[in-house]
Amino acid sequence: MYLPPNIDKGHIHNHLIFNAVSFTDHKHYHSNKRSYHEIRRTSDRLCREHGLSVIVPGRDKGKCYIEHQAAQNGTSYKAQLKAAIDRRIPASSSLEDLLARLQREGYEIKRGKYISAKAPDQERFTRLKTLGADYTEEAVVSRIAGGPRPSRQPQQRSGTVSLLIDIQNNIKAQQSAGYQRWATIENLKRAAATMNFLTEHGIGSYEELEERCDAVAAASIRTRESLRDMEQRITDLVLLGKQIDTYRKLKPVYDRYKASKDKEKFLRGFESEIILFEAATREIKKAELAKLPSSDKLKAELDGLSARKTALQTELRKIQREETEYDTLRQNVDALLERPKEQEQQRQRSNDLE
Repeated sequence: MYLPPNIDKGHIHNHLIFNAVSFTDHKHYHSNKRSYHEIRRTSDRLCREHGLSVIVPGRDKGKCYIEHQAAQNGTSYKAQLKAAIDRRIPASSSLEDLLARLQREGYEIKRGKYISAKAPDQERFTRLKTLGADYTEEAVVSRIAGGPRPSRQPQQRSGTVSLLIDIQNNIKAQQSAGYQRWATIENLKRAAATMNFLTEHGIGSYEELEERCDAVAAASIRTRESLRDMEQRITDLVLLGKQIDTYRKLKPVYDRYKASKDKEKFLRGFESEIILFEAATREIKKAELAKLPSSDKLKAELDGLSARKTALQTELRKIQREETEYDTLRQNVDALLERPKEQEQQRQRSNDLE
């Protein structure tokens, strides 16, 4: 369940409350890293689409509370080691020189697959790579040579088209002139990316864009239906395989039952086996098989269907990304076409007043 935004902590934020079981499909909600990250990605995407701020995890993400408190109090061995490395890098000529300087400062250095260091009163060694992206062996060597910190290098743009920010109806843009300037510049970049995409894909009119959107949507529907049919075929084949196994396992019992002189007495001793055999026989007849397939043949067919299902799932994810991208394109084009229309209407009203 989604609750409206709150500002009880001095900033706008939302709360999400989950039922233990879905009312729709009755599936139980499992709270784990995967579900958490899916929720976070969805929340971040919605915030970006509506021009709201997104908290980006820092370099210290995943730090336990005790380590965080130690860093705050200045007693963290990791924080002290990071500070020592930062102080020594400008004066070091190589990684070996840096390690020698740390040793002179009192650190004990251990070499192996990873370089580790230990302060004089520290119990365990600390691997440099656990200090963060700026302190791996490769990063330290690069920093000594004059390279930038990896964590401070600008992230590359994904190249995908992003939705234009509705500055006029954006609360943050009304409250912050700086954000409004950033959003204006960002919209120019996103508009340019939109036009580049249209040009590169040979879309020269709004009608062509609509046709492309409809084609992607239709491909998505077809792929979903094919995937659903494939999943049903796999389910049916698995059930048929179980019925065939039951048939083969209980046929000797059923043959003895048919050949027995006192069928009622035999039935009392093997009633459940006879019922299962007859049920399996009915299901096999429904399948209209010329002859019972071997276990190896069933397995080979199931493996082929599973491979086809995996390929359809991959294809569907690709089409869904295209569908999202074209939907973003159409919204951007609608916004770009609407603005000149509004400006023309304003000029017309001004002329009428004069």
